[in-house]
Amino acid sequence: MLLPQTIIQIVSAGGGMRIDLEKQMLLPDTMIQIAAAAANSGAQVTFKLGKIILLPDTMVRVAAAGRGKVTFDLN
Repeated sequence: MLLPQTIIQIVSAGGGMRIDLEKQMLLPDTMIQIAAAAANSGAQVTFKLGKIILLPDTMVRVAAAGRGKVTFDLN
């Protein structure tokens, strides 16, 4: 498990990532920061939800910050 700041640094450097939210607890604001880093670097980020429930508003804010570089895996 990586620290949130480390994830942001990796994504900012262009590293794509699949983040399992059942194993990596992230606050919505942190997810938005990761998404924005992906948008700026061009990296692709997937948030795997599994049994985690995100409010639709949170998902919209994360998606907007990611500008097409964020995917939600609902399985």
